[in-house]
Amino acid sequence: MTTFLPESIFKAYDIRGIVGESLTEDIVRQIGLALGTVAQERGEHSLCVGYDGRLSSPTLAAALTAGIADTGTNVIALGMVTTPMLYFAAHYLAQTSSGVMITGSHNPPPYNGLKMVIAGETLSSEAIQALKQRILQQQFAQPPEPGKQSFYDIYPAYQAAIVSDIQLARPMRVVIDCGNGVAGAYAPALFKALGCEVEPLFCDVDGHFPNHHPDPVEAKNLQDVIRTLQTGEAEIGIAFDGDGDRLGVVTKSGQIIRSDRQLMLFVEDVLIEQPGSKVVFDVKSTRHLSPFIREHGGKPVIWKTGHSLMKAKIKETGAAMGGELSGHLFFNDAKAGKPRWFGFDDGLYSAARLLEIVSRSPDASAVLEALPDSVNTPELQIAMQEGEPHAFIASLQQSAPFPDALEVITIDGLRVEYADGFGLIRASNTTPVLTLRFEAEDETALLRIQQAFKQVLSNTRPDLKIPF
Repeated sequence: MTTFLPESIFKAYDIRGIVGESLTEDIVRQIGLALGTVAQERGEHSLCVGYDGRLSSPTLAAALTAGIADTGTNVIALGMVTTPMLYFAAHYLAQTSSGVMITGSHNPPPYNGLKMVIAGETLSSEAIQALKQRILQQQFAQPPEPGKQSFYDIYPAYQAAIVSDIQLARPMRVVIDCGNGVAGAYAPALFKALGCEVEPLFCDVDGHFPNHHPDPVEAKNLQDVIRTLQTGEAEIGIAFDGDGDRLGVVTKSGQIIRSDRQLMLFVEDVLIEQPGSKVVFDVKSTRHLSPFIREHGGKPVIWKTGHSLMKAKIKETGAAMGGELSGHLFFNDAKAGKPRWFGFDDGLYSAARLLEIVSRSPDASAVLEALPDSVNTPELQIAMQEGEPHAFIASLQQSAPFPDALEVITIDGLRVEYADGFGLIRASNTTPVLTLRFEAEDETALLRIQQAFKQVLSNTRPDLKIPF
């Protein structure tokens, strides 16, 4: 029985901690016991298990497998795969619609964690807290014999599914930067199979991440792609995070196309096939999305940030697709009445869809750079003590002190809409910080909106270090 179960590892979207400290082999084994038990209760008798390229991942996967098997649940080992390949296996394999991925995603090297799908549901929030309670109470299945273990190579079926779905209008030369994450084991081969000439960067899997951190949201991590595009013959650059579920895109001129702008490119394509469909996007995303979706015959749905929360909302609303500023894109659309993908976030599939669209033009970069844009900030952060951010935001939501706003959206923090821009403040669900983002038609409007937020923050908590 474990006597050490840190509260901090049970996040809103996944389980995550520092290996050997807050996330040990024993804790992961007990999480396996909880997951195997929940799977059995939901009528699932097998679970897929995959792991990323981090140094600690194989050992933690073994501990997880042992825990799951001890509940009598069978384990289908996928080996080292991307997180989307684990999700794909849960759709593709007849034996199960459940899986667990050992991954630290884009977090620093000492971290690792688990992303979990049980009976087709990506676990989040209350379901993750319920796992914690089950472990604390040691409420596990006690079968007469352990589950069986087998291995399945999912990549051939995964590649075949993408290659059969995607048709490029012409060959393309592409820079692919995997940041030494697990996508490097698969991305070059996949894009060559699609007909691309690939210039690989850091595609050897190395859990030390010796070149740059595998997080394409940070501009500093895309500088190698930008330099390679400027000096080479490739026409577009794509980058993936540590577990392959997020996408970064760079044009020939070095412009970074964030995923909320990418979403407009995809929306236009998707709504031709499915007019009137809903499109879900998170509160961080550009203000251009709602009018763009409406103009193209769709129905915009703004929602909470978080990959598991987004997937749940897409499933609930039947949306054709969704996207987040963080690089997660979710395709749930159909063509000629036949589903194209499965509604989960997949950086490699998203990149393939993007290339399919831009390959129809002789100048891929021009297509991307023509997407609507505004003056905007990256995500800004204000550090607080553990437990403070959500209470602070709840207090702000009660007063909503923005008298000049057109609208204040409170589904996830406060997104304050003005005629010429918006400001957002929300509590991070992963670290004890407030995150802020601003967007406006011009610098003058941006500064005015920031000043309104600064005034509210200073009046509420004068001690806060405001980064603008």
